[in-house]
Amino acid sequence: MLKKNLKVIMFVALGIIVIVIVAFMYTFFTKGASATTTFNTYKNNLVKKDYKSMYDMLSVKTKGEVTQKQFVDKYTAIYKGIEAKNISIKVENEDQIKEGNKKNVIIPFSIVMDTVAGKVTTPGYQANMVKEKVNNKNQWTIGWDEKMLFPSMDLGDTVKVTTDIATRGQISDRNGVLLAKNTDDEIDTLGIEPIRFVKNKNANIAQMAKILDIDASVIENKLKGNEDSNQFIPIINILRNETAKIKGVMKIEGVLAIISKGRLYPGGEAFGSLIGYIRPITAQELKKNSGKGYSSHSMIGAKGLEQVDEKRLKGVDGVTIYISKVKDKSKVVILKKKSKPGENIKLSVDIELQKKIYAQMKGEPGASSAINPKTGEVLALVSSPSFDSNTYTTYKSNTQLAAWKAASDPFKNRFSAAYSPGSTFKLITAAIGLDNGKIKPEGDIDIQGVSWQLDKSWGSHMVKRVNGTVSPVNLKNAFVYSDNIYFAKSAISIGKDALISGSNKFGIGEKLPIGYPIANSQVANNNKIKNDELLADTGYGQGEVLMSPLQIALSYSAVVNDGNIMSPTLEGINDKIVPKVWKSSVISKDNIKIIKDDLTAVIDDVNGTAHNVKTDGLALAGKTGTAELKKDDSDTTAEDNGWFVCMDTANPKIVISMLIENVKNKGESHYVTPMVKGVMDYYLKRVM
Repeated sequence: MLKKNLKVIMFVALGIIVIVIVAFMYTFFTKGASATTTFNTYKNNLVKKDYKSMYDMLSVKTKGEVTQKQFVDKYTAIYKGIEAKNISIKVENEDQIKEGNKKNVIIPFSIVMDTVAGKVTTPGYQANMVKEKVNNKNQWTIGWDEKMLFPSMDLGDTVKVTTDIATRGQISDRNGVLLAKNTDDEIDTLGIEPIRFVKNKNANIAQMAKILDIDASVIENKLKGNEDSNQFIPIINILRNETAKIKGVMKIEGVLAIISKGRLYPGGEAFGSLIGYIRPITAQELKKNSGKGYSSHSMIGAKGLEQVDEKRLKGVDGVTIYISKVKDKSKVVILKKKSKPGENIKLSVDIELQKKIYAQMKGEPGASSAINPKTGEVLALVSSPSFDSNTYTTYKSNTQLAAWKAASDPFKNRFSAAYSPGSTFKLITAAIGLDNGKIKPEGDIDIQGVSWQLDKSWGSHMVKRVNGTVSPVNLKNAFVYSDNIYFAKSAISIGKDALISGSNKFGIGEKLPIGYPIANSQVANNNKIKNDELLADTGYGQGEVLMSPLQIALSYSAVVNDGNIMSPTLEGINDKIVPKVWKSSVISKDNIKIIKDDLTAVIDDVNGTAHNVKTDGLALAGKTGTAELKKDDSDTTAEDNGWFVCMDTANPKIVISMLIENVKNKGESHYVTPMVKGVMDYYLKRVM
């Protein structure tokens, strides 16, 4: 009996255990995730911007009010518009959230994100968690409304972003004269009111095109599809001082003028390559500069300093993100970033000197650089021919387009390039030879005839000089007559390594410390002179030597600055930019007077190659140079470039170098000397 009762008890106990296990298993598998766990999944989807997965978690009621497309489109538009990224979501007071048997739980949270206006921290969010049966299972869903976007939002409200465009920094010359300026009253936008303009369509188009000197198609294309409109359609921007054109087109019915803001360039053509211009940003540039504060409406620097100093000039646009309330038309600001104007940059250049140099060059292809030898300040950087940057603010007439086409590549920046320096390099050969004792100032070298070679291994290659009657030749005569053979022989005596190392002392082969992309100079390819033939040619500036006009001016500045070359600067001297030596003692003190006297003789001596530059009352020194561009000795058709470097020696204020291309049948370097003389006469009389 006892055994029978024991069996019954055990059977009952086993049944109870099975029932408990089944009940536990049912509860476990039907309970689903907690409200907090569900919200964390929703939160992670928002961080990933997985809006479709977010929508799948919404309550049945919400899905009946908002379609998936509406939901996804709303989030996409708002988050893309405010450029939301690095989203972080924090549940507030998570330990106090108690679910129990509740069917509704409120989870408070805050969102931090980076936006176009900066980092924004938004507290006050509440997630309404709803426990309901979905697919025959009880689970937590989210009761969503617009307050889940921003706590201040209601149905019908919109999120908007406005931009306060930063004022671009201006560029001025050393005296404060503006070279790139912002204006709001010097430009007119000429346009048409189509509904009136088309009353006499063909005649009006023809007349307007003729007055503005543009193709009729420019007007026709803008008018196409808008002929019934009374909205203003812009055609061109024009400087308000072009009164004849403006008065002419304003007589045409339907033509209107609106005063516009813009960027102007008072320096005109003389500054085109140096200053550059701004223009609307391209899609490719916008993508490249993502995250740097640009928008599809931004202007960006193109060419010249507008491009080089874009980051400094640009400024930071102000941005306001706000909710536009549909109920009372009010605005609820989410975040506001104030605009920050760009930096104003004061250059070391002199607007009038730059214009004078450009005028003297008469549109000939070439380049020029002028510096203050005592401070390193760049007084002028000129490329000729050039373009007027104002045409990128206004418009390009047919006459202007034709002039550019006829000119010798006006958009090529010649002052930033490196060229064969020709005989201007002889200064460097002389300085090296004097310093290492291979050149004796009064030492004569016997040179006969107009051609020479070291030995027969040179084959047909000969070093040639212009005047074959001068013999013997010393250093002064070699400068006065620009004797190539003298400097070729001197280079052989100096040797390859010494000539390279001595040239490197002048900074040749280094990047110029100026913050502007100027081509590097070189003594020879890979800084190695391969044979004596090239060594001889290098001595008088041929071979593989390349120098920019600025590098040449800097090299000559050592003659009137105690043998030192100052660090070049395009910005005016101020508290942050002070004169400092870049290369010291490139010409030893014992040899400065020797070289200065010899370069003075180039101008003062009646036989000097630059004697036509001599000016009463001015103490000048200089050196001419003709760079032969031929490929080899048999090349008789190649062009020559002409050089001249000049400086004042009594109270040094300027060193100027100038290159003019294609002077072979124009007098070689003698074609250049009068141009530089005009500049020196003008500038020194102005500053004395």
